[in-house]
Amino acid sequence: MAWLGAGAPLKELKVAVEQVASGSAIAGGASMGGSAVSGAVDAGRRRGAGLLTQRGVGFVAMLAMLMSFGSMSVDMYLPAMPQIARDLGVTQAGVESSLTAFFLAFGLCQLFWGPLGDRFGRRGPILVGILLYLAGSAGCAAAQDITTLSLCRAIQAAGAGAAPVLARAMVRDVFDRDRAASVFSMMMLVMGIAPMAAPLLGGQVLAYLDWRAIFWVQAGFGLVAMVGLISQHETLNPALRARSNGLAQLRSYGQLMISGRFLGYALTSAMIYGGMFAYIAGTPFVYIDYFQVPARLYGLLFGLNIVGMIIVNMINSRLVLRLGTDRLLAWGSACIALFGIGLAIAGHTGAGGLWGIVAGLFLFMAFTGLIGANATAGALASYPHMAGTASALMGSTQFVTGAVVGTLVGWLADGTPWPMAAIIGGVGVLGFVFNRLLIR
Repeated sequence: MAWLGAGAPLKELKVAVEQVASGSAIAGGASMGGSAVSGAVDAGRRRGAGLLTQRGVGFVAMLAMLMSFGSMSVDMYLPAMPQIARDLGVTQAGVESSLTAFFLAFGLCQLFWGPLGDRFGRRGPILVGILLYLAGSAGCAAAQDITTLSLCRAIQAAGAGAAPVLARAMVRDVFDRDRAASVFSMMMLVMGIAPMAAPLLGGQVLAYLDWRAIFWVQAGFGLVAMVGLISQHETLNPALRARSNGLAQLRSYGQLMISGRFLGYALTSAMIYGGMFAYIAGTPFVYIDYFQVPARLYGLLFGLNIVGMIIVNMINSRLVLRLGTDRLLAWGSACIALFGIGLAIAGHTGAGGLWGIVAGLFLFMAFTGLIGANATAGALASYPHMAGTASALMGSTQFVTGAVVGTLVGWLADGTPWPMAAIIGGVGVLGFVFNRLLIR
């Protein structure tokens, strides 16, 4: 895997930092009504410019690590799912309940962390979340039954949810919409290492230890992220922090939920996440049990898709400033629907065997690189004064959708690739429909 040593992702990050230093990456003040508020916005973004200039590549890498909590927590234990099922005496659907518990808690708790980040700043709530994540990881390692494992996975996810939702808000603290989409894409280049390395690392841990050791490795990741975050300063200017009470926060969520455009971005992204989580829930059993792929090689097939995602994210980061987020998002949703349908056909007919499934998943997963960054940037662009809340609602929608779809994969499992492939094709088509109907 010599491409991992290539300098392309770091070169992209270096260019971004140079642009920030020259001032070209900083957003102009968006009108929020009133000269005092506009002045605060301008001051906050000038402060953000100084922060990014000072922190450079390390700051963006730290954000990428925070946004990797989900993939590191899920993908690392995927190769162990068949072993966990045997060890705890449960079925495929039983062990997938721990995955569902993680997705639900990860998504729903973002609704809590987002408003906290708007009110108290980004850094403090993330540190609290990481402490909760460490406690959950230790509980998972000690679990003796599937109920305890699922409960501790929920605790782990509740803490992990703080990191990505507030990392997205930190980007919005500094950048305008199109530049934020470019930065998100470049962060995803770094993030791409996590979902590729995590199952490989999990497979290697299983070669020498049992599945419980995987959760201690996850705890170590949490500690490293905590150290990285402590080394950084706050990005949200105190003048921009929310002073509202809980009722006002609920009204903010209501404002977002009646915005057709926000829902268009959120639901398009959520459907794609549903497809990704169907892939995450289904492939350990499709590859390892159905196609008899050794657990230690599962990570290689998993990593192949991440290579595709990295390539498309690199393309997106270069094109978005010229073509705009909405156009690239529309192209991506069309491609996802087309490739999802192709995957469903391969899953139903058996065309191509293992490699028919691998090829269909590669194309579907690769072109999510045109969805995630652009949908996130578009959704947050209109709400800079409550970016944490908007990010929380979007993240919650994504992961609750993922939990429902992941559960559906377990319920419909029949020992073949067809249920997983059909579900991925279905959510791909729904994502295309939401994009066309709600984003104009």
